[in-house]
Amino acid sequence: MAVKLSTLTITKRTRRWVTLVSPISSLSCTSNIQVTPETYQDIQNANDYDSKIQFLRSKLCSDNLVRVLDNTTDLYSAVKIFKWAALQKRFSHTANTYCQIILKLGLAGNLKEMEGFCQNMVKERCTGVEDALVSLIHSFVKHGRLYEAIRVLVNMILGGYKPSIAVFNGILGALVEENKGFEDVLYIYKEMVKAGVVPNVDTLNYLLEVLFEAEKVDIGLDQYKKMNKKGLQPNSRTFEILIRGLILRNRVDESVSILDEMFQLGCPPELRFYICIIPLYCKENKLEVGIKLFKMMRVSNSVPDPFIFVDMIRCLCKNLWLDYAVDLLEEMIEHDFSPPSDVLTDIVHGFCKLGKIKEAIAFVEDKHVRETLPHDALLGSCCNAGNFSIAKDLLEKMCVRNIADSSSWNVLIRWLCEKVAIKKAFELLGRMIVSSFSPECATYSALVVGNCRLRKYEDAMKLFHWVHIKCWVLDSNSYFELVEGLCGAEKYIEAIEVFRYMSRNKCYLQSSLFDKLIRGICEFGKVDEAVRLHSVAYNSGTPCANSTYASMMLGLYKSCNRKALSLLLSQMLVAGFTLDVETYCILIQNLIDQNKTKDCALFFNIMVNEGMVPDTETLYNLILCLANHSQLHLVLASLDGIVSHCENLNSETYNILINGLWKEGDKEKAHRLLDLMLERGWVPNAATHKLLMGSCSMEANSRELAYETPNERDHVSNILAEGLGKL
Repeated sequence: MAVKLSTLTITKRTRRWVTLVSPISSLSCTSNIQVTPETYQDIQNANDYDSKIQFLRSKLCSDNLVRVLDNTTDLYSAVKIFKWAALQKRFSHTANTYCQIILKLGLAGNLKEMEGFCQNMVKERCTGVEDALVSLIHSFVKHGRLYEAIRVLVNMILGGYKPSIAVFNGILGALVEENKGFEDVLYIYKEMVKAGVVPNVDTLNYLLEVLFEAEKVDIGLDQYKKMNKKGLQPNSRTFEILIRGLILRNRVDESVSILDEMFQLGCPPELRFYICIIPLYCKENKLEVGIKLFKMMRVSNSVPDPFIFVDMIRCLCKNLWLDYAVDLLEEMIEHDFSPPSDVLTDIVHGFCKLGKIKEAIAFVEDKHVRETLPHDALLGSCCNAGNFSIAKDLLEKMCVRNIADSSSWNVLIRWLCEKVAIKKAFELLGRMIVSSFSPECATYSALVVGNCRLRKYEDAMKLFHWVHIKCWVLDSNSYFELVEGLCGAEKYIEAIEVFRYMSRNKCYLQSSLFDKLIRGICEFGKVDEAVRLHSVAYNSGTPCANSTYASMMLGLYKSCNRKALSLLLSQMLVAGFTLDVETYCILIQNLIDQNKTKDCALFFNIMVNEGMVPDTETLYNLILCLANHSQLHLVLASLDGIVSHCENLNSETYNILINGLWKEGDKEKAHRLLDLMLERGWVPNAATHKLLMGSCSMEANSRELAYETPNERDHVSNILAEGLGKL
């Protein structure tokens, strides 16, 4: 019985045919007819469709239909042919024909229509449907169409079929490999549970891997601990996932515990395990663990990966196990692996750190090392050990053997410049040029350092200008010494020039030196230039410090540039800096000058709450400003916290406070401050004395003194009398 697809009826559409056959002479008459590439494609597809239908009318069978569908590139035509076949008498679609059209639609990304055919296929229960569905899943996975594979899997389960564990693992493995995320993997895992398929160790490995990638490490470890309850034995891949995941998340000690469990279970590591884990432990400087695994790998007759040799040798050199490192290097060479230059350099550095210069020289000679980098390392170590003559002889041998290059000469020139032997450095430079090696950026960097250490800043700047012309970039230490020296010599114009050039080339200064530069520029009276340099520093990565902002703010305050000061404060806060005592004092002084008493009080209160106290001058000016505007009550709470133990309050400040509080009606606090003032041995000035004595006289006559007991009143009077006697 033929399959009737009532829900997938063929739609008819009328095509417009254009006759293109005409005499050459009549082409001008038909120039108004526009035939687009799309029209040609439609004509071709229509002809293709008609010819294929004509072929199938007399030879319609499953195999022929599959071949026709396979050769039909136009998806729309393929669907039409498939639907036409379904309407023919004495023909029924098979699993193969369904499989062909589903695959075409899926690979084209037509998920909705693909799923419709998939549901029909399952519903018809053609012979071989289950195998066809599995084949579709494998094909989609192979072509990276994972969501199409998942939809086929879901429809397969809904149709009552039970996919094997291999089918589920195939999709899971592809999802993990393409980093599709935890949710997709969990979805497949749940479908597996619904289908009653029991997971195996590969399934759990995929789950562990995606859990670690999703930073659900503890859940992953919990799943690992439950493997025995599920009747699963962890394998080499399991431990590789766990150990790698823990190391990459800085849980190295836990990874070592898991490794011990692996040994206790007797799980044999595979070569993949060694290749993955040994370098990780070497990079974490877990040398003992790395050596243990490396020995196990050799016992298992596995040939080490060249990268394992490299990581092991570098770790051994870092821990100064030089004999073992050399043995491993020889083994690496025996396996026909060429050691990279940086590995040979590490061995040379290791010998030199142990003070074994002769052994290092013997190493490069015995191993017939031809690379320049290890020899340069040896040159530098000889110089640093004070063996310049040995380094010089070694350089000559390198030149004879054609190993030396410009960098080799620069090692010696740099050392001479740093030791302020600039004359010898120029002599060596002359020999370098005679030997057909041109000075390069590193050469000029060395000469700049040498001139700076001799305080020959004009010569250093000439070298810098030559570098500028060449569009070269000095090394960071050379810039540091040049800028620092120029600042020390108060040559700020030159220092600004150097800083701008190095910043354009993404070189940065340490925050301490940049602070020194900005402070000097501000003191030099070029605060606007300092602010512009701050923007340059931000773009080049040079860090700022609180003191740098304070220097600029002080300069802007002195130049009365209040708008720029406010803008700089905003930039400072946006950058995440906190205000220090110096910055607060500058801001408060600025607000005092503008008579912004409320803002002054606000900043002062915030400052005190953060545990800071203004300097004596700022505190005096603040209190004077607030007292003149009768606004001392705005800061009373903060003053109570500092007045009893603050060393920044002098007698003059006390007098202003007492008078101000009295005028604002807070006579009790004024009396208390007077007591503190007298206890410190300070005598109130005439205005304060007159104010308080007049008050006491009036209160005595009216018997409304503020003190509660006669003893307290007598005590204050006695202190006043004693203080006045000193006048």
